[in-house]
Amino acid sequence: MNSPDELPPVRVEITDVLDLHCFAPRDAKAALEAYLEEARERGFQALRIIHGRGIGAQREMVRKVLARTPGVTGFGDAPEGAGGWGATVVTLR
Repeated sequence: MNSPDELPPVRVEITDVLDLHCFAPRDAKAALEAYLEEARERGFQALRIIHGRGIGAQREMVRKVLARTPGVTGFGDAPEGAGGWGATVVTLR
């Protein structure tokens, strides 16, 4: 049970797109790792991770996580109409 100062966990619908803007930067890596695990369990084969363009720190974090995640067979910049270098498309096994 949560203490009076803690908010209960929020359930997030799992789709083939994860927008990291919804998470505090300190929580983005853990959110991405949990999302990838859940997406794989649900049988998704293609994903899009929106990390934004900024200075590239989120993009670098996303790609490091993807490079070491079992079941990820490929990833790269999204097409221009789907975020370009502000998003990463992922292929899962």
